[in-house]
Amino acid sequence: MDKRGSRPTWSRQIEFTLAGVGSAVGLGNIWRFPYLCFRSGGGAFLVPYLLMLVVLGIPLLHMELTVGQYTKRGPVHALAQFCPLLKGVGIASAAISFIMCTYYNVVITWALYYLFSSFQDPLPWESCNNTWNTPNCTDHATNGSYSSTASQEFFRYKMLQQTGGIEEAGAIRWELFLILVLAWILIYLCIFKGTQSTGKVVYVTALLPYVILVALLINNVQLPGAKRGINFFIVPEWDKLLSVEVWVNAAAQIFNSIGIGFGSLMAMASYSSFNNNIIKDTLTISIVNSLTSILSGFVIFSAFGYMSHLQDIPVAQLAVDGPGLVYVIYPQAFASMPLPQLWATLFFCMLLFLGIDSEFAMVEVMVTSLTDQSNQHLLKLFKRKELLVLVVCGIACLLGIPNVTQAGIYVFQLMDHYTAIVSIVFLAFFEVVGVCWLYGASRLSDNLEEMTGKRPNIFFRLCWQIVAPFLITVILISSIIQFKPARYEGYVFPPWAQGLGWLIAMASVIWIPLGTVHTLWVLPGSFVQKLKLSITPYALNETSKMPYYERGGSARQPAVAVISTAVRLQDKLPNQAN
Repeated sequence: MDKRGSRPTWSRQIEFTLAGVGSAVGLGNIWRFPYLCFRSGGGAFLVPYLLMLVVLGIPLLHMELTVGQYTKRGPVHALAQFCPLLKGVGIASAAISFIMCTYYNVVITWALYYLFSSFQDPLPWESCNNTWNTPNCTDHATNGSYSSTASQEFFRYKMLQQTGGIEEAGAIRWELFLILVLAWILIYLCIFKGTQSTGKVVYVTALLPYVILVALLINNVQLPGAKRGINFFIVPEWDKLLSVEVWVNAAAQIFNSIGIGFGSLMAMASYSSFNNNIIKDTLTISIVNSLTSILSGFVIFSAFGYMSHLQDIPVAQLAVDGPGLVYVIYPQAFASMPLPQLWATLFFCMLLFLGIDSEFAMVEVMVTSLTDQSNQHLLKLFKRKELLVLVVCGIACLLGIPNVTQAGIYVFQLMDHYTAIVSIVFLAFFEVVGVCWLYGASRLSDNLEEMTGKRPNIFFRLCWQIVAPFLITVILISSIIQFKPARYEGYVFPPWAQGLGWLIAMASVIWIPLGTVHTLWVLPGSFVQKLKLSITPYALNETSKMPYYERGGSARQPAVAVISTAVRLQDKLPNQAN
């Protein structure tokens, strides 16, 4: 592990690229993108999707990687330095990543449960001749509303043993709890040595899923009915492009898939070498992420075509959103394939690796933020960083226990709805305002030139200043207008659960106004003077030094001018404790 100063860096830059790909490519690529594609016009959806990739995804990813690499800090410290007024955005990023990692690991737990079950012959979700099956169980999907398939009942009554609603908590599913602990042990082993361990793990977790995806695709396209499913996936319905919702869905998918606002990629970029070629990593991560989504669509819908052929029902009756797609519909397809145990094992291994990459990236945000914020104090307390990582993983594991009760699926759905859908849009909006407008695209361009010797072209500057803020604002307004309370299948959450969901959302968003109030409180001078200082970069930095000074480099004149302005302004203010 190479070090510059006290900041560890990736041993090889390819390790960061693979870690970035692994962080961006997750389970949402497998279940969310194909569903949105068929619901929003099939192949026609690729038009707004690819356009949003170019004007929203790539520029904002470029922005986050630049901020992380330049400041050599995670989102908490980086955003506090760039825009003190909105330093709470960085804290909110760490908070939302930590909240998500507490329930996202449950999806990995399910993947492990299915993986262990895949070694049975026959597969336990293959027939209705099991103790957990109900009289309404059927081996094939039907149009009846009172029947359920063998794979649905395995998911609901064997693995989850779910109750009728969140108000019926039930007991802890001890099998799932032990697997949850195992999942957290895997995450800890991936990140406990920092970039030294993560950099080696990503060679497997980031690359192996593509080998499995290609193998599954080769198998699936040879199945009868596969063409029917692929046609359903890609045949354009051009009239759908007239719907505003389709364009908003495309922007939101790009936005959530790459992970803008979560802070994961910013935290990992902080361990890159100062002169790393950022644009190369930006293009690699964003393009590979989108290609993976498209490849997953072919894999999933070729299997759906096969299922519709076997059961003689339209593909539309098979396609569902969320966990049901990969834990109910797809396992049902394995049951009638040749070598079902082999394909089931490969598929759930792929889900496991995709989930692990995204999970340890979210945990790394919290670890990086804690060590950046109070490095010496925490390291003195815990003696070694490995113990700090162990404490973070342990707390997250305990907070994830409600997700492995018999009402766990409802807890999972509630947290996911109010965290991944509600909170992240607000958070990203303020991040774009803070970095692109208050800090400014011009300063960000200076930082990029200092690192790489080249300024960003006019396309990136226009996207940072105009296009991205506009699109984020549209997504935010659309999300508010189209907001629907959380629900799971036919179950509607009671009002007290919806209130709990809003508290979960506020647990991350609340840090934005709190950070603003704290900044204005600690800065000296009158309110107007405080306000001016609060939008001055590095105004909260006691040493008034650029991060590059800490690395022994020489800052560019524009950066020095920013610091000098802040110092001169402070000199004019009455002497107060800073």
